[in-house]
Amino acid sequence: MDTSTAAHAFATLGHPDRLAVFRLLMRFTPRSVRPTEIAAALGLKQNTLSHHLSDLTAARLVQVRREGRSLYYSVDLHTTETLLGYLALDVGRARPDLLGGLIAAPHEDKPMENKTWNVLFICSGNSARSLFAEALLRDLGQGKFAAYSAGTQPAKGPNPFVLDVLKRNGHDVTGLRSKDISEFQGPDAPRMDFVFTVCDHAAAEECPPWSGQPITGHWGLPDPVKATGTDAEKALVFARTYGALRRRIAAFVELPFASLDRLSLQSRVDEIGAPFPEGAE
Repeated sequence: MDTSTAAHAFATLGHPDRLAVFRLLMRFTPRSVRPTEIAAALGLKQNTLSHHLSDLTAARLVQVRREGRSLYYSVDLHTTETLLGYLALDVGRARPDLLGGLIAAPHEDKPMENKTWNVLFICSGNSARSLFAEALLRDLGQGKFAAYSAGTQPAKGPNPFVLDVLKRNGHDVTGLRSKDISEFQGPDAPRMDFVFTVCDHAAAEECPPWSGQPITGHWGLPDPVKATGTDAEKALVFARTYGALRRRIAAFVELPFASLDRLSLQSRVDEIGAPFPEGAE
């Protein structure tokens, strides 16, 4: 990347709101996000957001695609990688005293066999989707994973439909509870290897970086708690959400962790979290 292009990119990110848009899109990567969702998450006016997205696109930091009448924005990972490389290697001259704390040591860059992986699932209320995921990974993982879940705005407890679905599928719900994300951010909290958001609201939340550089992923699903209709209709929505998460977690636990480096593992996690075809969930 030449200096002029880098300066343009840095200047574009120099505006607090544009930086906020870029950071939000990065949290959803590799998924694309509609402007209405970005505006709602960041509290920006649509016309203001439109200008910021135009500037980010012009700097090639963000790319846009059209589906029908809707526009979807996502981070341009190639440009972002090049920009970070320019800052670290050209400007920073790859000094180890600058990069040492940012880059995992070689022995940490490859997963190790016989390791128990700590996995945290996050949603807004921690009353449905993330609890489904916690119970599923605990039981499907066959002891290879320590599963946790938390909420950015936790509910008072698990949704009754969640407990019913889990019991009907043979899961032990003893001790299953809604928890605040702060329980997993203190110095005495378990060090996470994977952190997944399972709702768009949680993905858009502003959270500090996780210690230990865990692999992150966004496996967003619609909130079954918002389902309307009869109890039978609501129960069906919860069952479908459980099924969608079961398919993803079943694929996750089968990954060959011992033979994948971090880049390959991130790619596989992103593939598992890709939206299902219409009607597949």
